[in-house]
Amino acid sequence: MMEPSVFQSFFLIFTGAAVVATIALYTRQPLLVAYIALGMIMGPFGLQFITNIELISEISRVGIVFLLFLLGLDMQPKALFSVLKQATHIGLISSAVFASAGYAIGWAFGFSHIENLIIGMAMMFSSTIIGIKLLPTTVLHHKHTGDLMVGLLLLQDFLAIICLMILLSGDLGKVDLSTMGKTFLALPIIAFAAWAFVKWGLLKLIQKFDRFHEYIFLVAIGWCMGLAELSESLGLSAEIGAFIAGITLATSPISQYIAISLKPLRDFFLIIFFFSIGARFNLELLPSVALSAIAMATMVLVLKPVSYRFLLRHHSEQNRLAWDIGFRLGQISEFSLLIAFVAFNASLIGEKASTLIQATAIITFLVSSYIVIFNYPNPIAVSDKLRRD
Repeated sequence: MMEPSVFQSFFLIFTGAAVVATIALYTRQPLLVAYIALGMIMGPFGLQFITNIELISEISRVGIVFLLFLLGLDMQPKALFSVLKQATHIGLISSAVFASAGYAIGWAFGFSHIENLIIGMAMMFSSTIIGIKLLPTTVLHHKHTGDLMVGLLLLQDFLAIICLMILLSGDLGKVDLSTMGKTFLALPIIAFAAWAFVKWGLLKLIQKFDRFHEYIFLVAIGWCMGLAELSESLGLSAEIGAFIAGITLATSPISQYIAISLKPLRDFFLIIFFFSIGARFNLELLPSVALSAIAMATMVLVLKPVSYRFLLRHHSEQNRLAWDIGFRLGQISEFSLLIAFVAFNASLIGEKASTLIQATAIITFLVSSYIVIFNYPNPIAVSDKLRRD
């Protein structure tokens, strides 16, 4: 079959997404599940309508960048520092627990020591996209929940960067400490430079030309993508750069206008992201990892909510809030998929271990989305009582 052009791929993705979204709404199913299922059906391991998944995945990453940018726009810097103090202790302990559990299950199913270490790494993180996508932004939801979740997800983002740097070295026993030191030194430098540029440059431009809405739209995108690229070039992630770009604009009166303007663009790319998750999954290898994937996913879906509930209650959070956050973070992450991809390319794990991580990601994405959508306030709930935007 001939490789479809980018235009044809977009036609297939969005026309297909419109059809499956309609079916999902009629049958009261989450839309995220429909997009992943569409990717499995149309991707290279399904009907093979779309086979250039690397290009689609790269395009979809823009959605994650916009998601973090909008997240930064909704958070005040003082609130961020306050919540990071609380989240650090919880994030480090929970990550150690999840990594140990992942290693143990991998060992029980006969994977090698190195593979188990990487499987454990992949289990540490929760999905930023699902966590934030299903979190209401209105005052109808407890604002503290969002702040605490953001703190935990950002801390996991830093841990993921460390893990990826170790994997990219090609040897789990050797880490370039000087490179890692430079990377983390770059973080405060980027943050201060961004704050200074916004205060003495960007806000003055926005104030001068705020009548031209197209200009504000372009400046916002340029600022987001520019800082994301700078951050990545200095060894951090594009997502962290986008978040810094957003939070430096958060105190500006124009921040909410920018957030509203960019949400449709974010959703456009996030549909592609969830499609690419389904399309990447090798269905032919599923039987060989089915039992281990079910065991691993069950561990994640049970252990993560229970662990977060225990740790948050220990820090005097309300019981309902602790369970709320636990279930919202009760899956593994898009970073887990990236870890599997990098480790497989570096020949640190085999295809079976990589497929196990991918299968666990998809199962936990689907089940945790169902749990949140049917039980907690969220923007895409099928119940009017729970729907919040």
